[in-house]
Amino acid sequence: MASRDFLKNPKLEERYFRARVYVVAFLVFCCIFVLGARLFHLQIVSNEHYTTLSQDNRVRVVPIAPTRGLIFDRNLKLLADNKSTYQIEITPVQVDDLQQVVQQLGEYIQLEEHHLKKFFEDVKRKQSFESIPLKLNLNEIEVAKFSVNRHRFPGVEITARANRFYPFSGMNTHALGYVGRINAQEAQRIDKQKYSGTTHIGKVGVEKFYEDVLHGEVGYQHIEINAQGRKLRVLEKVLPTPGADLVLSIDAHLQKIAQHSLGERNGSVVAMDPVTGEVLVFVSTPTFDPNLFVNGISSKQYSLLRDDDDRPLFNRALRGQYPPGSTIKPMMALAGLHYGAVWAGETMYAGPFYKLPGHERKYRDWKKGGHGKVDMYKAIIQSCDVYFYTLATELGIDKISEFLVQFNLGSRTELDTWGEAKGLIPSVQWKKAVYGQPWYPGETVITGIGQGYMLTTPLQLATATSALAMRGQGIRPRFLRSTRKQDQTEESASATAMPYINVESELYWDQVISAMIDVAHKPNGTAFRIGKDAKYKIAGKTGTAQVFGLAEDEEYEEENVSEKLRDHGLFIAFAPADDPRIAIAVIVENGGGGSKSAAPVARAVMDHYLLSKEELIATYGANYGSGDQQQFGKSSAALASSLVQ
Repeated sequence: MASRDFLKNPKLEERYFRARVYVVAFLVFCCIFVLGARLFHLQIVSNEHYTTLSQDNRVRVVPIAPTRGLIFDRNLKLLADNKSTYQIEITPVQVDDLQQVVQQLGEYIQLEEHHLKKFFEDVKRKQSFESIPLKLNLNEIEVAKFSVNRHRFPGVEITARANRFYPFSGMNTHALGYVGRINAQEAQRIDKQKYSGTTHIGKVGVEKFYEDVLHGEVGYQHIEINAQGRKLRVLEKVLPTPGADLVLSIDAHLQKIAQHSLGERNGSVVAMDPVTGEVLVFVSTPTFDPNLFVNGISSKQYSLLRDDDDRPLFNRALRGQYPPGSTIKPMMALAGLHYGAVWAGETMYAGPFYKLPGHERKYRDWKKGGHGKVDMYKAIIQSCDVYFYTLATELGIDKISEFLVQFNLGSRTELDTWGEAKGLIPSVQWKKAVYGQPWYPGETVITGIGQGYMLTTPLQLATATSALAMRGQGIRPRFLRSTRKQDQTEESASATAMPYINVESELYWDQVISAMIDVAHKPNGTAFRIGKDAKYKIAGKTGTAQVFGLAEDEEYEEENVSEKLRDHGLFIAFAPADDPRIAIAVIVENGGGGSKSAAPVARAVMDHYLLSKEELIATYGANYGSGDQQQFGKSSAALASSLVQ
């Protein structure tokens, strides 16, 4: 009844209608207010924040890797270059199915197992928006094939990069080292911002030691991209700072001479300037091509190098540890003079063997009949073992150790590279600490001729020879000659003196060096064949290091011993003897006596460093300087061979 009255009452109906309109209008107003407030917040209050987010959706900050510094030899021959190459990169966030895309790319570029392994390792450790190289150093055919099909692969790009290249192949490998792809362990310890966009890092050698100098500083560019991830334009660019160039002390020409002179034999040559400490030659053979490692070596190639019995990956110059043999005798003579155990003109009878007082064991001389009456001069010139057995016994192992360590034997030389071995100069305390055993007198006897526990590296022997040449003032060896920045400013490296080797009288240096000169220039000297026609004075000492021990009454017969068990040949020298400019150490593994295996190699290197072009032509023939490297190498090897015939 009431509802009928409501319908029949126009005023009441109008009042209710207006109430509904007001409610609806209020609700509409509230909605408009909320929307307006939100719009105000977005457009005014949070404008900067959302503008940045919007920009991030279409702008990428892409790092620009710096160009790695170049490496030159002392004559500015380029040893490590940067070669422009192409690489294919994938940005995972822009790819729907990464596995499928990689599989499809395999139709256009040749992908091997190590490419895929490295790529998916990088995918795991990098951000999804970072570009990750799939394969480096693409060839022209691969670039062309991908370019035609580029539209099928959003998020995939080919970019140009500077790729490390070693133009001398394996000639300088064990000095320079090489660069390689950054692995997972290295990625954990490097500065991620500094290495943004960088794919390679120094792995060993000079490349690793001077990584911070060579690397440079990263740059950046802000690029606008489309929905497919393609670059539209560059909005801003901050150029990277290239790494500094290195000028090394090594001589590429001498490196070649040393390597050719060693030939197919395993061994090492280290030569340095005794005045400055600059390393002139740093050769280890066999060697390998470092270019194989730059972009990732295949498992097959690496296995061939790793399993090679001649160990081309092993840096003999830096890490090879050998008994120094008779090359230690000049230093032993100095020790005897210094401690008063002997004087230069004092004579003794040196028979075919030596026996400790109260013992029956015989320590044999290399010369079956002995040397007869000898003094210090003759003992060095003819390398008389019995003389140095006797001297070592009189000195005792602790005095021997105390004196020899002054020549930096048994400790690292601190050469500016990576991975140097220490060598070993034994002592009573050392043996007790390592083996828990006492030192025996017989061990002192053989230490006197550089055998037993004593171990040295070719680098240490060259450093010790340099100290001999400079009469006690050794200089630490170094590779770096100078650094050159992009603004052409050059900073020279400085020499670092080693502690001076004090002896009781300066005359002792002259006496020992005089004997070393006669080693190479007197007819009864062990290295006379390589010194007799030299155009400069050589002070040298031959050495032979046993690979295995002989029984007391057993004699060494080289022809009856397998090649791998034959003695190592050693030779140390400096020249000119009166004004030293080069000190050298040579080791030829299983080469037999040092006079016939190692000394000719040293002579060839010293000739090419000290002689004029005219003198070299007279010595090596008309082929010298012809540019025929193979023939030149043969002529060097031929000279080395002729010196021992």
